[in-house]
Amino acid sequence: MTSASNSLTDNRSEAVVTAGLSQGDVSDFFALLKPRVMFLVVFTALVGMVVVHPTIHPVVAFASLLMIAIGAGASGCLNMWWDADIDAVMTRTRARPIPAGKIAPGEALAFGLTLSAGSVIVLGLVSNVLAAGLLAFTIVFYAVIYSMWLKRSTPQNIVIGGAAGALPPVVAQAAVTGHVGWESLILFAIIFIWTPPHFWALALVKSGDYERAGIPMMPNVAGPDSTRRQILAYTVLLAPLGLAPVAFGFGGLAYAIIATIGGLGMLALAFQVYRLRQGEPAMRVAQQLFAFSILYLFLLFATLLAEHGLGFFRPVFG
Repeated sequence: MTSASNSLTDNRSEAVVTAGLSQGDVSDFFALLKPRVMFLVVFTALVGMVVVHPTIHPVVAFASLLMIAIGAGASGCLNMWWDADIDAVMTRTRARPIPAGKIAPGEALAFGLTLSAGSVIVLGLVSNVLAAGLLAFTIVFYAVIYSMWLKRSTPQNIVIGGAAGALPPVVAQAAVTGHVGWESLILFAIIFIWTPPHFWALALVKSGDYERAGIPMMPNVAGPDSTRRQILAYTVLLAPLGLAPVAFGFGGLAYAIIATIGGLGMLALAFQVYRLRQGEPAMRVAQQLFAFSILYLFLLFATLLAEHGLGFFRPVFG
């Protein structure tokens, strides 16, 4: 363990700590924001707005979504700043701007803090204090509680930390209604329960990466077999939970069909992950579950968006 800690320290000093100005361009600073995660945040937040059908000015809705996206990007930037040492030793993250030497850690920290404060303040001004407070909580939860504490201390890091990724629909609903309703809480629950099987499937494939970085992901602490059982258990919860919007009246027939088919697909792949214990087939099906889980969540939210449409905006003039 000492040698691993020394290795991470060496990586921080050699690959992370840089002097002078960064050599990064606009694209490198944009990469700090984790744009793929930002897209998912904006998408789920938009659905959180649409399902409640508020009467809202489109400029207010757009500004709120933009601030939620910037807040999510700020969280990602602060996460990259803190995790630069472990990013440098993981194959899938070593090309990120800080370990690659394109952006200095201090610049990334200042960038992330500036965006964090700006997004919260502007959201409070264009919508309301509740939404701004929820966005601030989301940023702190991801950047501090998850990144600085949970990620390196417990194999339950993804389970607890998943709350940050599940909050955008809640923040968005608060932004357009001034309160938190059960619709956004159901969307929160779906994303929250979806997160462990999604990330643990990837962790089974990338366990060597996490071991080198010293991150206590579930396969490295509890073992692959325990991880497979937990993936299946969470998926058994997720499949019926995906139908909750139908039960609560804001998911229609198309959503019910997509949620049923998608849930069965998740269960089938999770069972395959549980059944195949070792070898290349086991890794391949884990990778398939990871990829399918992304499609599953996207289709759930896309169907809700299609069913409710975008008629919740009132005219700009009139």
